[in-house]
Amino acid sequence: MPQSDARDSDPGLLGPADIRRLARALDLRPSKTRGQNFVHDAGTVRRIVRLSGVAPGETVLEVGPGLGSLTLALLQAGARVIAVEIDPVLARALPVTVADRLPDAADRLAVLAADALTITGPQSLPAPPPTRLVANLPYNVAVPVLLNVLAALPSLRTATIMVQAEVADRLAAAPGSRTYGVPSVKAAWYGEVRRDARIGRTVFWPAPNVDSAVVTLTRREPPATTATREQVFAVVDAAFAQRRKTLRRALAPLAGSPAAVEVAARAAGIDPGARGESLDVTAFAALTQALAEAGDLPAAPGAAVAPASTQPDRNQT
Repeated sequence: MPQSDARDSDPGLLGPADIRRLARALDLRPSKTRGQNFVHDAGTVRRIVRLSGVAPGETVLEVGPGLGSLTLALLQAGARVIAVEIDPVLARALPVTVADRLPDAADRLAVLAADALTITGPQSLPAPPPTRLVANLPYNVAVPVLLNVLAALPSLRTATIMVQAEVADRLAAAPGSRTYGVPSVKAAWYGEVRRDARIGRTVFWPAPNVDSAVVTLTRREPPATTATREQVFAVVDAAFAQRRKTLRRALAPLAGSPAAVEVAARAAGIDPGARGESLDVTAFAALTQALAEAGDLPAAPGAAVAPASTQPDRNQT
């Protein structure tokens, strides 16, 4: 792989010239359809690693490593990295790049050529199980990927991700806010979400047409309830399917009738005339439990993942 030039401030990390050289060597032309935008700013990846709190010796899951900018920064911090890359060309190139730039860290990298949405549990990944997710997630699948890995990998204690700024706002939104919705509630099931930093467009090549932001989720136990996660998520999906509808009307197709929703909501201490955007995850869990106990929900209804952003751009580090 091409060597860094003398203008790079950190020879271990990738700068703009390095990114372009690697792309040329791989005959890679960033595709807008696939949303390939590669981070070329060393300060940005170092900032993400710092915000993640990764310590030497920890095992980190990275989704969408791309050409390796963030991977190299994680390895510099002493982490062991499990990188999941859907593009087979990039997956094959990543170990070569690491061996070239950080040869002493090459044995701490494991690359899995796979779709992160197919991760079903710790058995899907090399051991040991990761304790942190640190990633620049593809815009168009950021929320489904985040929710999937959190569900599949209970070992993850934190998730520090760079996503489209609008998606970051949704993930970190509080009940009652304009941006509060399905992603907000489902992320809150797993932990507390904090919006950490806004990232400009110029740190990517090619530059996307939107800004990005970093959010951190710190895991905690889900709300205490006898309802399953799938049941709660099904109720959340139904409550936000038509935001202007009250819970009484929005959940009627799921529960069987407005009357069933009315009874369950009052049993849970919730106003059936309220709208979904006023409920936090604990209230959704209580409402779902009341519906399930009344026999108004299937034992395990299928719950669709939160809708992905409609923004077609996709980031890769």
